[in-house]
Amino acid sequence: MSLLAVEELDVRHGLLQAVRGVSFAVEEGEILALVGANGAGKTTLLRAIAGAHRPTAGRVVFEGRDLGAERANRRVRKGITLVPEGRRLFGEMTVEENLLVAAARARPGRWNVEAVLDAFPMLRAHLKQRSGDLSGGEQQATAIGRALMTNPRVLLIDEVSLGLSPLAVSQVYESLQSVIATGATIVLVEQDLSRTLRFATRIACMLEGRIVLEGKASEMTREEVTAAYFGLRQTGAGGTQP
Repeated sequence: MSLLAVEELDVRHGLLQAVRGVSFAVEEGEILALVGANGAGKTTLLRAIAGAHRPTAGRVVFEGRDLGAERANRRVRKGITLVPEGRRLFGEMTVEENLLVAAARARPGRWNVEAVLDAFPMLRAHLKQRSGDLSGGEQQATAIGRALMTNPRVLLIDEVSLGLSPLAVSQVYESLQSVIATGATIVLVEQDLSRTLRFATRIACMLEGRIVLEGKASEMTREEVTAAYFGLRQTGAGGTQP
């Protein structure tokens, strides 16, 4: 039995159908990366899994149980936590306060303030600093750390590297490697295809609300993913066509 399964999920924004019949499963300890152009439905899909956006059809199944219409806070207590696009920290609160807020909804587990600081050492010097004054990379580390404080079974991360400098992106991913070493299960949205191919165990490429390519990252080429990303078909000669 998969830890998380999405079955024929449809999600709408008013008259716009953002996610169309999406199905996939995530095994415990797997790193699934969702890639695709802006507007492909990636963020909406993550929000639907987290319970922040209600699907119009289909199911989200966690540990064999249909989550139905359960709200986001109840899904957090079951072990599904979202790091939203744009981080959405409490800017007037310190790093430590942001982490402790999440601890109020925590499940039993290994993650506490000290464990987060071990994984994201760049935060140690900023623990008492307002999160609104941090750099983009430090804010992203705080947002991921805040999610980890709930001791999730599945960590959903939306747009890991959005708006970050190359150095900050490298630092965040280096810290994520230590999170993965604990056996974490992660579903992430990422635009950096080269990094995604190195980091993820499996990739699903979305186009116009559908998954158009899915497979093990180790068996995919950048060219294949790029072709799916832009809605092109591979030809027998190794080129692409609409």
